[in-house]
Amino acid sequence: MIAAHQATRRAAPTLEAVASAAGVSRSTVSRVVNGSTQVRPDVVDAVNAAIARLDYVPNRAARSLASRQTMAIALIVPEEAARFFGDPFFAAIVQGITRGLESSDYVLNLQLASRTSTSLKTKKYLLGGNVDGAIVVSHHSDVEFFSELDATIPVVFGGRPFHPEQHSNYFVDVDNAAGAALATEYLLDKGRRRIGTISGPVDMQAANDRSKGWVSALTGAGLPTDLIAHGDFTMASGASAMRDLLDREPNLDAVFVASDLMAMGAISVLRERGISVPDQVSLVGFDDSPAATSTDPQLTTVHQPSTEMGLRMAHNLLALLAGEEVERQSILPTRLVVRDSA
Repeated sequence: MIAAHQATRRAAPTLEAVASAAGVSRSTVSRVVNGSTQVRPDVVDAVNAAIARLDYVPNRAARSLASRQTMAIALIVPEEAARFFGDPFFAAIVQGITRGLESSDYVLNLQLASRTSTSLKTKKYLLGGNVDGAIVVSHHSDVEFFSELDATIPVVFGGRPFHPEQHSNYFVDVDNAAGAALATEYLLDKGRRRIGTISGPVDMQAANDRSKGWVSALTGAGLPTDLIAHGDFTMASGASAMRDLLDREPNLDAVFVASDLMAMGAISVLRERGISVPDQVSLVGFDDSPAATSTDPQLTTVHQPSTEMGLRMAHNLLALLAGEEVERQSILPTRLVVRDSA
């Protein structure tokens, strides 16, 4: 009876059967099943149609055992939870990453890697074979285990690594220096001549690049570059830096601020001191996040395509995991969005 039942039971369709039905190679079917972005849309449609017609179900457990894959990707953010959940930049990045992984079988694990005790725990987890690849966002120069990480699993950075020679150099970024120069040149065109900047932390490459753009624009105009104060991309730090700039230079007439959240803090201080924005002090931020339209006045700001950055990072990591060629450095453009603060 058992033998008869086994004889009449339909054998489960194989990867080879799907390939034959779709008229493609076995490796192409494998790439489609694993969510690769390097397959033509018409081929993806043909493979998916064959999968549906044959009722093919990938055996994820067997595939994981055979390939030692976990089907998990880590999103590593070396920041405290309050910073991560309070900054709209991270929300946009995560939205793009999850969108990029939608068509794959991979799940996303979030690792908020504090730069103190949690780093060791995160390092052990990531190097212990628990994920197949990683995306690193908001990295600092003093978080050193990334050089060990990308020697073990594929890694894509969000932003240029602080020490690129230590890493595989797969990253997605915007042209931070060009965006900052664009903002500063706009203030110069408006007739502003005592232009300060509120930069991000010096241990982050994006902050340094934005400072370089500000310096470049002012140097090109023959103006001094002494009015710089540093924050940490939070609203409170922007307020503190704004007080510092005003105390040092009462004749300040414009500020380029390296993030919208810091710009919100700066505006609050200007309001406290009775300084009109933009009549007395013009202000330009960076991000074009929802924070830019929640200030009064609304922020003129440099738009960076944060969601697109996340999407590109996910696609690049999926391609690396599939063994495909990937552009090592993806640089996305910025643009100036003019509102009321300048």
